[in-house]
Amino acid sequence: MLLFLGILILTLILGSVVFVNFYPSFGGDVSKSLQEEYEKSKNFKNGQFVNKKDVPEDLSFMETLKLAWKFFFTKVPNGSPQQNISVKKIDSTDIVDFRDSTRLIWFGHSAFLLQIDNKTVLIDPMFGKVAAPHDWLGANRFNLETPIEIEKLPKIDAVLISHDHYDHLDYKSIKRLKDKVEMFYTPLGVGVHLQAWGIGKERISELDWWQDVKFEGLTFTCTPAQHFSGRKFNNRQSTLWSSWVIQSQSESIFFSGDSGYGPHFKEIGEAFGPFDFAMVECGQYNKMWPDIHMFPEETAQVGIDLDAKRVMPIHWGAFKLALHSWTDPVERVVKKAEELNVNLVTPEIGESIFLEHLNSSRKWWKD
Repeated sequence: MLLFLGILILTLILGSVVFVNFYPSFGGDVSKSLQEEYEKSKNFKNGQFVNKKDVPEDLSFMETLKLAWKFFFTKVPNGSPQQNISVKKIDSTDIVDFRDSTRLIWFGHSAFLLQIDNKTVLIDPMFGKVAAPHDWLGANRFNLETPIEIEKLPKIDAVLISHDHYDHLDYKSIKRLKDKVEMFYTPLGVGVHLQAWGIGKERISELDWWQDVKFEGLTFTCTPAQHFSGRKFNNRQSTLWSSWVIQSQSESIFFSGDSGYGPHFKEIGEAFGPFDFAMVECGQYNKMWPDIHMFPEETAQVGIDLDAKRVMPIHWGAFKLALHSWTDPVERVVKKAEELNVNLVTPEIGESIFLEHLNSSRKWWKD
C-alpha cells in the first residue's frame, strides 16, 4: 500500500511538472538576458518586478493551499447568476463600416473592443470559457456567448494587454486572434507569452510605466498599477503589470487593468486628466487581498482621482474569482458613486458605449 501511494504521489508530481512545462497555455519564460535588460527599470529589483508599496505579501506553500481550499469549497450565496447572461450581438459589418464617434463594446470582465479615429483596438481580449490554464481547472463564464465570435472579427489594428493573468491574457483567444492583429502592446515581459504562441517579435511592443508609443494618430501610455503577475508557481512577478492611457487628438480614455487602490491613480489623473471615460476595476476583491484588488467604494473614488467625466466598473459580470456575490460589485459601486456624485456607466455586455453621449444605466443585472 505504501509503495502504491508513493508511486501515485510521484506520478502526480511528474504529471504536474510535465503539464506546467509543456502545456502551451502557460506561455513563455523570461530569459536571463531579458532580466538583465529589465534591470534598467525602476520597477525591477532582485530579479522580479515590484510595486511601489511592498505588496503583495508572499504566501507560503501551506498558506497558498489554505487559500485555494477556502476559495474552492466556500459556498457563496448568489456567487454566479442562476441562468446564462444574455448579451447584445454585433456583426462584423457593423464593426467594419463604423465611422461614428468613439465607441466601446464590453465583452464582460475586462475585455473591450474600442473604435476610435477609424482604428479598432482590443483591450485584454479574454473571450475564453474559463479563466484558467485548462477548461477543467475553472468554472465557466457567466455569458456562454460573446457579442461576436473571434472568427467573425475583422482586422484589428492593435491589442492592449494589462498583465499576464489568465482572466486577461488567454491562450486560446490569442491563438484565434493573432493573424488578425497588426500590433500588440504589453507591459515589460508579457511579450514572451505572445512569442511562445507564434507572434513575431516585430509585432510586439513592450513598455515600462510612463513610457508611451505612437500608433497611427493614437498614443498608448503604459501607466502604473498595484498588482502582480505570473502564470506558474515559479514565475511570479517575472513580467510587469500596468494600466493604460489611450489618447486621440480630442479624447482621453483610461483602462485600469487590475489594481489595488493607491496614490498612482491621482498621479495618472494629474498627468493625463481629465479623462473622457475611465474603465476601472470593480470585482474579485476580498479582505484577504486588499492591496491587489479594489473594493467597489474605492472604484468610485478612483473616478474622482482621475478627474473622469464618466466611469465604468469592470472586472465583474463574467467570472467567479472571489467570494462575493456576482452582483455585489456593481450594487456597491452604484451606491457609492451616487454619494460621491460620480457619473457611472453600467452597460450590458455587447452594448455600444458612445463617448459623445450618455448611455442609459438600467440595472440589467437585477433581471
